[in-house]
Amino acid sequence: MSNPGESNTSPIENRDQLVEVLARGIKPQSQWRIGTEHEKFGFVLPDRADEGRPAFSAPPYVPQGIGALLKAIENNEWQPIYDEEAIIGLKGQGAQKGQSISLEPAGQFELSGAPVSTVHETKQEMDAHFALLRRPAEALGLGFAPLGFQPLWARDQLPWMPKSRYVIMRRYMPQVGQRGLDMMQRTSTVQVNLDFGDEADMVRKMCVSLALQPLITALMANSPFVEGKPTGWLSNRAWAWLDTDNQRSGQPDLFFADDFGFERYVDWLLDVPMYFVSRDGKNIDVAGRSFRRWIAGDAQPGLEGLTPTIGDFEDHLTTAFPDVRLKQFLEMRGADAGRPDMMVAHSALWVGLLYDSATLHAAEALVKEQPWSVYQQLRNEVPRRAMEAEFPGGLHGLAKRVLALAEQGLKARGQGEETYLAPLHEIASGAPTQAEYWLERYHNEWQGDVRPIFTEAAI
Repeated sequence: MSNPGESNTSPIENRDQLVEVLARGIKPQSQWRIGTEHEKFGFVLPDRADEGRPAFSAPPYVPQGIGALLKAIENNEWQPIYDEEAIIGLKGQGAQKGQSISLEPAGQFELSGAPVSTVHETKQEMDAHFALLRRPAEALGLGFAPLGFQPLWARDQLPWMPKSRYVIMRRYMPQVGQRGLDMMQRTSTVQVNLDFGDEADMVRKMCVSLALQPLITALMANSPFVEGKPTGWLSNRAWAWLDTDNQRSGQPDLFFADDFGFERYVDWLLDVPMYFVSRDGKNIDVAGRSFRRWIAGDAQPGLEGLTPTIGDFEDHLTTAFPDVRLKQFLEMRGADAGRPDMMVAHSALWVGLLYDSATLHAAEALVKEQPWSVYQQLRNEVPRRAMEAEFPGGLHGLAKRVLALAEQGLKARGQGEETYLAPLHEIASGAPTQAEYWLERYHNEWQGDVRPIFTEAAI
């Protein structure tokens, strides 16, 4: 979302302006970068619990919680971001320029990384972020664990962060799906954002990455528990997305169409219902209204007297949640948060597949061996079964082929980044997913008590 004072206030006069917003993302290959975002759940450390904060409970915003942690990190290199009077994030300055720290609805702590040139830098940035977080968090009695779904607490045991956008979404989500509030409060993800060279390159990368998101969901599955018990699903994060708001999420058919491009994405986005518009630093609730009707001049409640601007459209871009989201780059959105080496491997895989031309063409040929409906069905199956979901020839075989291509693409870059794929190679060869590892711990060493997952998964 645009920060106050940064929004483009130019009025929307025609559809071409909206297409241009996306086309501004076109970059020569020499300028392609890697941007990694990752989230994690906070928890009260077992040796720091008291009557008001039991061990492994969710940190509140205040006191001695998430708001205090942001304040503790704030310094010359991390400047505060406010929503009215509440600090809701930090923006990197100086050596941290390009990074930002933000809060998901229940206080999941997110780093949006700077655009970097190599996966080595991605790993360094992630390590530095965890080191930055660790000391002030421990001083507040908090720890953080990157897991795909909150393994212990019910929604009513979780706080809401003071972000006006979330107030709107919290009201609206139950109207459009059964699991939207679970998605908001109880999921954490890792994603990587990657560039494209022209419209045709974007389309090819969308084709490959959208088809393969279910495979990555399976490889990265890391959320087998809900409210302290196994559910039979290995990625409850992906399960939540199956019924969050299907008008704005998933794998829309048109993304696989032969004529897909910037214009088709704009047309799809104009029919995604709105959440809000920002005016004078405040978000106005217009959830469910039509952006298409707004720019056509039709009267709608809440939008009276407001002229749609380019900044409004840029905000609207952030409220669509397909498994691969197009902005001025492509966001890979199919993975559970997980162990640091797994999250770096996730970035490495997509860089390998998409940033070498020969590899990308080979990956496109691979995914086109199956009709798009196979990948769409796979998306429904992998949340439960992960790597054992049905796929022609088996998912382990597909994973080995995809990882071989990713390794080829990384070797072509000549940076030695292919070593980061190691944990994914292990899973493709039959090693347990992160979710299966936790289930084994739960049934054996933990003796049916899920709480040790917090300290064992802590960063």
